[in-house]
Amino acid sequence: MPERDDQIAHRRKKPGRPIDFGDQQRERYKGRNVVERCFNKLKQWRGIATRSDKLARNYHAGLCLAATLHWLSSSDH
Repeated sequence: MPERDDQIAHRRKKPGRPIDFGDQQRERYKGRNVVERCFNKLKQWRGIATRSDKLARNYHAGLCLAATLHWLSSSDH
């Protein structure tokens, strides 16, 4: 959604979020967004969200399983 002119003018008066991301910042933000969305999908698995496994290898195995199942359900086969 485009920003309203009054919001742009207000942002120019106060420091904060830049009005326009540069191309480099925009690409970094896209990558960050993908990673954050992936973590949110993985956190839907209770064992991963609560980290209830005692051993790191068991947690890692659950994380790999959840990521694989998510990848299989989201990819076009």
